[in-house]
Amino acid sequence: MKSTSNPTSNAVVLNGIGKTYENGAVVAVHDVSFDVRPGELFGLIGPDGAGKTSLFRILTTLLLPDAGTATVAGYDVVKDFRAIRGIVGYMPGKFSLYQDLSVEENVNFFATLFGTSVDENYDLIRDIYVQLEPFKHRRAGKLSGGMKQKLALCCALIHKPHVLFLDEPTTGVDPVSRKEFWEMLQRLKEQGIAILISTPYMDEAMMCERIALIQGGSIMSIDTPENIMQAFPATLYAVRATDAYHLRMDLLAEAFTESCHAFGDEVHLTLHTEGIAKAAGMEDVVAAMRARGHADVEIREIAPSIEDCFIRLMGQHHA
Repeated sequence: MKSTSNPTSNAVVLNGIGKTYENGAVVAVHDVSFDVRPGELFGLIGPDGAGKTSLFRILTTLLLPDAGTATVAGYDVVKDFRAIRGIVGYMPGKFSLYQDLSVEENVNFFATLFGTSVDENYDLIRDIYVQLEPFKHRRAGKLSGGMKQKLALCCALIHKPHVLFLDEPTTGVDPVSRKEFWEMLQRLKEQGIAILISTPYMDEAMMCERIALIQGGSIMSIDTPENIMQAFPATLYAVRATDAYHLRMDLLAEAFTESCHAFGDEVHLTLHTEGIAKAAGMEDVVAAMRARGHADVEIREIAPSIEDCFIRLMGQHHA
């Protein structure tokens, strides 16, 4: 029996979703629960293989879950798959439009599939399409990476979806196109479209209103980026010396080290002895590294980034 969509409900709701492959030998998604509110820009943040694409395929009715329930715009992803396919936009990680069709032909084709026209919903894609218009007769396969991205977004939006699913849309795209893409998403959000975006780039987490950090198919934390960073439970230090590689190795060998990770030419460090004065702890680190032969040792207290939080949560998750 078909369920009825509830327009006042959350745009996306997952309750205990699970998915395995190879007869249960590979766990892709384990007991995942979260919701996306109407008009919210929600980020699913995690590395390759974390389970992001499996979740997107379940929510867009391309894959059946093995456990749990999920709804999109109030429709059940299993029972109401036909209804969901008509009200969502989906942009997969790999460019999947018709490469032999022109820009204009691709947009018109997808509009026709959903029983609408470009003219009817042009206001929704205008800001994006004006950048493509000079190339509208060019075949999609001949576009640059950034232009392919804009075309795929136009085709995902042309039927005015309730929810937009973007699976790693900025992977392999140049920094300027990435910036432009996120600016476009902010404008789309203002039109009331719920956007669920996945990305392996930790800096993109800051563009979202709320994020879910995912690793190994499990959610490690869900909150605003600011709240996740504020919840970092230890004092974090950045340590620098002439030889960054051996600096990290030597810090790992010290009894006072709780965690130690390389970040560019610095090492981010937390200490076991949080009870001692910060100045004393910093002096101990500098003295220990000088004793191991490091020159120009510097240390300072820093605010944790999303990447710092992710690495710490990942360690706790594995433990």
